[in-house]
Amino acid sequence: MAGLRSNKSFSIIFLVVLMHENSRNLIHRDQQKISRNLEMVSKPTLKPKPFPIFFISILLSILVITMWFWPNPYENYADQYSTKRDIFESVTRPKWYEIVAEDHKYKGLKIGTVNIDRKVNIFDELHEGLYVKEVKFQPVAQNIKWSDLFPVWINEEYPELQTCPEIPMPQFEEFQDLNVVVATVPCPGMATKLGFIDIFRLQVNLVVANLLVKSNKSIVDFSGDVYAVFLGSCGPMDEIFRCEDLLWHDNDIWVYKPDLRKLKQKMRMPVGTCQLARPTEEAAQVGWNKNASNSILQQPREAYVTVLHSSEDYLCGAIVLGQSIINSKSKKDMILLADSSISSESSKALRHAGWKIKRIERIKSPNAGKNAYNKYNYSKLRIWLLTEYDKVMFIDSDMLVFQNLDEFFLYPQLSAAENNRHIFNSGVMLIEPSRCTFETMMEKRFTIVSYNGGDQGFLNEIFRWWHRWPNKANFLKDFSNIDCGPDHLYPKNTHAMHYLGVKPWMCYRDYDCNWDIEDNQRFASDSAHAKWWQVFDSMPNKLKPVCVLTPDMEERAVIFRRIAKDGNYSDGHWKIKVKDPRRKMNDIP
Repeated sequence: MAGLRSNKSFSIIFLVVLMHENSRNLIHRDQQKISRNLEMVSKPTLKPKPFPIFFISILLSILVITMWFWPNPYENYADQYSTKRDIFESVTRPKWYEIVAEDHKYKGLKIGTVNIDRKVNIFDELHEGLYVKEVKFQPVAQNIKWSDLFPVWINEEYPELQTCPEIPMPQFEEFQDLNVVVATVPCPGMATKLGFIDIFRLQVNLVVANLLVKSNKSIVDFSGDVYAVFLGSCGPMDEIFRCEDLLWHDNDIWVYKPDLRKLKQKMRMPVGTCQLARPTEEAAQVGWNKNASNSILQQPREAYVTVLHSSEDYLCGAIVLGQSIINSKSKKDMILLADSSISSESSKALRHAGWKIKRIERIKSPNAGKNAYNKYNYSKLRIWLLTEYDKVMFIDSDMLVFQNLDEFFLYPQLSAAENNRHIFNSGVMLIEPSRCTFETMMEKRFTIVSYNGGDQGFLNEIFRWWHRWPNKANFLKDFSNIDCGPDHLYPKNTHAMHYLGVKPWMCYRDYDCNWDIEDNQRFASDSAHAKWWQVFDSMPNKLKPVCVLTPDMEERAVIFRRIAKDGNYSDGHWKIKVKDPRRKMNDIP
């Protein structure tokens, strides 16, 4: 604008100077002409005709004044151009686009938009000739609830009869070779908790992930770069888009460069736990080393892991658990995380049992009560720091492996068996170690409330979208809702048993002490109890003294045995003559 006014002033000055010079030249020429005429004319009365200089000056002055006040036709255009340029830089070329374009080496980008308000199209002038296409899909029905996707029970005996509610997807064949998918994410809380908005948020995340996987041919050779851009205060679902793949984040914008192979594995899972998760052939190839010159598949780095903290009460359980994993013929590593409460002698016994020991500092649960049993159960979260492994399967130390579990390593994070309601049991779960995931959980542990004060409630809030294993992968020794006869015989296809209630090593060998506690009889099973001691007997003799029956354990067993006798419990276990050689006290009369 200032430049145009300067040009106008310069033009006026130039015209004034030109007018002055022309006037001088005209006067000079007139004077010369008059002198010549005087010499030629003999009559002295003849006078020269004056040139109308005055009139020329008036006309030039009018022209100058007109030019000064006449509106500049380019002035508004310049302002408009400046405004458009500012918009182009600040709106139509946002930072996320610069990040993606630079990482993509400024090659041609094909962008798909998901759930973007059509009234605010930020792509119109993003780049000349840029390919931008709106991805249309039918929103999920509002009558579908979260509990429909994550039911308490499903038909595992006939899984083909089990169906899931429909979560509509786009016609993926219409969106080929997309490089970037940009989406706005709806926020939970805009409707009732566990309501429609959560389902729609899941739908948007699944649409974005599937677009990148199914519409991109580069997944065949893993050489292509694809990006997911999320706009909105809530951001994407961490269960689907890994924090390791986060390329850039600022306020309400997230840019991801996903690992297509791992993302494809997740997209092979059902939309919820309304169906059993099923591993695929692609899952076995997650360990692909794309940098290897011969493009071979590398053996995935995988391990079983358990945790001991706060006391040595579960030391015996961890040693017998390790023996059961060995008995299952697994070749995976066995890692045990132990805090300072585990002595050097106990650590030595654990190593003899096959465990590799890693020392940790325990983590207190912000939601646990003063004397809660799960006060330090957040120590389990440190399994995400085992980043030397691609996947680890956590197993509680009060569990036993009956059959080989290696097949369950083919599932993605987070896979587990159900507990009740819409939640999973954290006693056995498949996770993918990640330092940034661990750090995220550490940040959220003070704001996310665990329903039970422990790790299970917390993890179910962090991983609301999870994948259901069959119950055989983690059979909870609870027979209250199972038709298994009065003896509580466990199912024959059990792969792993979670010993709820009184633990086998805290009881007599002769029978399950849960029978002697009225509120615990639903946990009682002599067949499961005998199975635990069968594994104990298969251990090296030098490890068996670890499972001593302490005076406190035996005193509790005697007290409840007397209560069962006085109550004349119908199961009659209190009548059994105890022969456990670990026993020190006399049997009840």
